[in-house]
Amino acid sequence: MTARPIRKTVTAMDLVIFLPLLIVMGAFMYFASRKQKKAMQATIDLHNSLQIGDQVHTTSGLQGTITNIGDDYVDLEIAPGVVTTWMKLAVRDRIVDDIEDDEDEVAESESEPISKATEITESPNTKD
Repeated sequence: MTARPIRKTVTAMDLVIFLPLLIVMGAFMYFASRKQKKAMQATIDLHNSLQIGDQVHTTSGLQGTITNIGDDYVDLEIAPGVVTTWMKLAVRDRIVDDIEDDEDEVAESESEPISKATEITESPNTKD
């Protein structure tokens, strides 16, 4: 008769130890899949919003301008007169010109000249 209560205690203790581990693993899998779904949706939105004339980066690092768009393929002009065909999945992101940011930087640099040089006043290796 004493064997059964011991067995129930051991099983209950195993469950108490195993349950938090399952909860942590489940939470990790949930948040990891959620992040992956958001990234996939952002990629789908990018591919659906591509237009002729957009400058893009491919997954291999090539820059080009879209000249034609099909269902699964895009034609990129990578040099004047050189057009290559790529799968839409190879388009990583759109290149956005930051004209406003460039104008702000030019205005700031014209207002105050900033010297990034370091002035040395004393030489540590001189003999007195």
